[in-house]
Amino acid sequence: MTDESLMAAYQRGDLQAFALLVERHERPLWNFLRRFVNDVALAEDLLQETFMRVVKSAASWKAQAKFSTWLYTIARNLCIDQQRRNALRSTSSLDAAARAADGPDSAPPLGERIAGDDRGGEAAAITQQLAAQIDAAIAALPTAQREVFLMREVLGLPFAEIATALGENVATVKSRMRYALTHLRDALAENEPSGGEAA
Repeated sequence: MTDESLMAAYQRGDLQAFALLVERHERPLWNFLRRFVNDVALAEDLLQETFMRVVKSAASWKAQAKFSTWLYTIARNLCIDQQRRNALRSTSSLDAAARAADGPDSAPPLGERIAGDDRGGEAAAITQQLAAQIDAAIAALPTAQREVFLMREVLGLPFAEIATALGENVATVKSRMRYALTHLRDALAENEPSGGEAA
């Protein structure tokens, strides 16, 4: 069944349909939230809040709307609200970075694509270091670029859906993606080791 069929079934009272929607979207949504807020515990809270908003707003969902776009718009708005609240605070949590680094399932999707752990301890350490550099580079992106990058690369959404979720036109979304990729390339190039001797 499509997401839209499941959501329509949930609107008619089928709780199993909602459970299937959660099962389909929980992992990619959590990855998006974790990369967006860079805090594992906060991402967990926002994940729960996103699905709670789906439950509360289920009656207002229209069958013409794509469920995933609606879901990720809710999640993105929660992230933006959280950023606004954080901007009002004068201090940040000292253990947020440690929680993000040490949390369960903290390996980022992009890091998982780099290399497996089967190449030995040194290669695993290099992979972990590179994954941390990628996370830091993504966290340093301006919010508008970061959200487009994460929706495209982590959630795998097409540009048209991202544009709908953000209330922007496709050209703007593609432009933000280009800038994000340029910033990431430059940030990661700064961390590349200068050519050393061959082993």
